[in-house]
Amino acid sequence: MPADDRNSPDRPEVLVALPGTGSDADFVRRAFGPAAADLGIELIGLQPTDDLIDGYRRRLTDIADQRGSILVGGVSIGAAVTVEWALGAGAGRCAGVWAALPAWSGPATTAVAAASARATAQALRADGLDATVAAMAQGSPTWLADELGRSWRALHPGLVVQLEQAAAYRAPTVAEIAGLTVPLGIVAAADDPLHPIDVARAWADAAAHASLAEVTLTAWGEQPELLGRACARAWQSVRTTTAG
Repeated sequence: MPADDRNSPDRPEVLVALPGTGSDADFVRRAFGPAAADLGIELIGLQPTDDLIDGYRRRLTDIADQRGSILVGGVSIGAAVTVEWALGAGAGRCAGVWAALPAWSGPATTAVAAASARATAQALRADGLDATVAAMAQGSPTWLADELGRSWRALHPGLVVQLEQAAAYRAPTVAEIAGLTVPLGIVAAADDPLHPIDVARAWADAAAHASLAEVTLTAWGEQPELLGRACARAWQSVRTTTAG
């Protein structure tokens, strides 16, 4: 953000961030908090609830009712829900979207991330939390095992329903994203199998005002703040262009 933009009357005062499936408010605060602080914007990280998608929608609208135009952002399914909200209930009240690691467009039928969420929910129901966390940790990098082990324990037992709802979510289609009028900053990693970079590229190509920044899976895994700062740079580059 340009130095003098902090005094702009149309600068958003708050960023509302939504975590990805199986993640929580603690992660999005770490991912987006430093970038929000850099820009002088308050961060509100939403904690998942049992009514995962509808809960996010309601709280975004409630915060916009209270605060006026807001900046919204999210990781994975959180990114998709913020785009959906900006296209619908948030139209005219959204200052832009930070979309980190979008996982699919439209129905989740063939999405790898949705399949992973369904499988995890099934394992939690069949084997319980401890066994599911242990199995996940065996096949994951240390940073990912630590992060998911922490958030899954924090969210359980509601985690099962959240995963099932996420796996059934219909994300905005590319055609719908073409109708987005606010600046869209996207971040993706070419080496992240759950969040295919082709999805992010399709979103960036479709949206009228979008920019895509790339990071690596290992880099953002070990430094979550890279997601927020990359989103901020991408969003600001588009915002500056549209403002000019």
